[in-house]
Amino acid sequence: MQICNYSLVRCENLGKFECEMIASTQTSPALVDAKSTAVKTQSPLNLACARLKAAGLRITQPRIAILTALIKRGQPTTIEQIHADLNSGACDLVTVYRCLGAFEDIGLVRRSFFHNGTSLYTLNLGESHPYHVICKETNSLQEIDLETTAELRRNVQQIEELLRARGYNNVTHVVEFFGLAPGVTASNPDAAATR
Repeated sequence: MQICNYSLVRCENLGKFECEMIASTQTSPALVDAKSTAVKTQSPLNLACARLKAAGLRITQPRIAILTALIKRGQPTTIEQIHADLNSGACDLVTVYRCLGAFEDIGLVRRSFFHNGTSLYTLNLGESHPYHVICKETNSLQEIDLETTAELRRNVQQIEELLRARGYNNVTHVVEFFGLAPGVTASNPDAAATR
């Protein structure tokens, strides 16, 4: 069984980053069933790279850098924020747009939106995604509590099942909540009422 680990390694003398793939071959029999523990022990970056590989996409330095930035953020993030998180010269803004588009096509990222339409991206490794409420004034995100999220998830699942029963395929959803955070006042009260 071959296990691949992906990471970014800084080359001091070149001032750039290189993708390093560490492959190890297990020569002795596994002490634990590899199928049951493989997903639990892999890092998010390794899981994401496995998804890229399974989709037939190459694992490149810019893609690893972008995935690393998404993992570090851990919350919905704009393309500009992701680009700013990358080390200088890792890749240009156009590459970030293209990579996130490819990631979205294979379901590796989820796209959500600010109230003004700005796209936000979150890494999607198959786990249940949390729901957020976004402040209209500050664009700050706050995760909705677990109890409310569980209730919302049950309701959305019922609606998706109903739509499938009516013949719809590939049913997905986007649910976003917007409001003024406690203690925040609108800079323009008339505009805030219409947002």
